[in-house]
Amino acid sequence: MTRKKPWNRINLPVYSISSSNGDTHNMNIITYASQISMHPKRYICGVYHDTQTLYNLEHSDSFVLQLLSARQHRLVQILGKQSGKQIDKIRQLEKRKATMMWNDFYILQHSLAVMQLTIISSFEAGDHTAFLCDVTAYKNVNEGLPLTLNDLRKHGLIRI
Repeated sequence: MTRKKPWNRINLPVYSISSSNGDTHNMNIITYASQISMHPKRYICGVYHDTQTLYNLEHSDSFVLQLLSARQHRLVQILGKQSGKQIDKIRQLEKRKATMMWNDFYILQHSLAVMQLTIISSFEAGDHTAFLCDVTAYKNVNEGLPLTLNDLRKHGLIRI
């Protein structure tokens, strides 16, 4: 019998949010993202409290959700292990030549797909704020396998 808690048994895909608030741009890691409606196409995304991404989303009406590629696991050190309040993640990613522009947002060049989401509403959800969003644009960027929680476990980036 497995010792994992039920919510840790699922191998979720790993996404990144690209957000902006005027001239302030940021990216982070998100695994609490799920399609919630087919017609219209909608997602719900959970954003951790006290983050630059949450601040940006509270002052914006849209953002980009990026499905990460398995080969992007090394970006977790920048996107998830550091705060956008302390470092300029976009500048760090540009130094690695890892970004490009799409619909006025920075996106990661090697992501599998990107979706521009327009925020419909938000609500408190424990240690996260949940955003209900409409998909307003999307693009398949690259072929490949998605980055998953099991990949992050395999590379020692998370413990659960």
